[in-house]
Amino acid sequence: MRLNFVKMQGLGNDFVMIDAMAQPIILSNEQLRHLADRRFGVGCDQILFVEPSQIAGVDFRYRIFNADGGEVQQCGNGARCFARFVHDQGLTDKTEIVVETQKGLIYPRIEADGEVTVNMGLPRFTPAEIPFLADAASIQYPIEVLGKTQQISVVSMGNPHAVLVVDAVDTAPVGEVGAALESHPRFPERVNVGFMQIMDRHNIRLRVFERGSGETLACGTGACAAVVAGQRLGLLDEGVTVQTRGGSLTIRWAGENQPVLMRGAAVRVFEGVIEL
Repeated sequence: MRLNFVKMQGLGNDFVMIDAMAQPIILSNEQLRHLADRRFGVGCDQILFVEPSQIAGVDFRYRIFNADGGEVQQCGNGARCFARFVHDQGLTDKTEIVVETQKGLIYPRIEADGEVTVNMGLPRFTPAEIPFLADAASIQYPIEVLGKTQQISVVSMGNPHAVLVVDAVDTAPVGEVGAALESHPRFPERVNVGFMQIMDRHNIRLRVFERGSGETLACGTGACAAVVAGQRLGLLDEGVTVQTRGGSLTIRWAGENQPVLMRGAAVRVFEGVIEL
């Protein structure tokens, strides 16, 4: 099977983009893992499929597969690359589109400077919606990890996130604690784990251990979740610049019952064909 693809990246979070608008493309877990392999395949954090939506008024359907071959519900950096891809490929001439995901609709918009703003929808805090095992909703939860009690905020941005406030991201135990929390039994569908350092009320630094991929250079939904968590804790104001190892994002959240807006870059790297 010969497969055409485009490699894209958003702040170093990289993606293999596949156009499945004309006909369905079905890949096995083994084929997905091969595509994502950085030595034997193309190499990426996630594989993104562009498909037609069956919902009236919706432009595209967006499917996301992690490097381990598992399908997930949402990806913020991927959403920006998705918008850039469908526009550059001539699949639409709109600068603002409506996109179906497993967890609802998102609304990416290409700005005049080439950056992409995405309305990521409402953050969710109810444990059952995340999902997270807890007796009642709370702003923070104590959780046992590697023999220590950590305080985490839990947010769904269409995918589950646990956010920890740390003194310094450079020395945070991202690999150890991230891996332990990712597969913690209180998260039935696993979880993405964010380590947030507060610089001031409008600036944070962030590292994210993503489920199914490990630590990545950036995570768009992780940035959204971190800012929402920081605002709910009273540590951040409405507009926040999130500095990741791959670059910066701007996140705005006006508070309860309001959508999260994410703005950042989306870059085409190269295109090619691979034999699977």
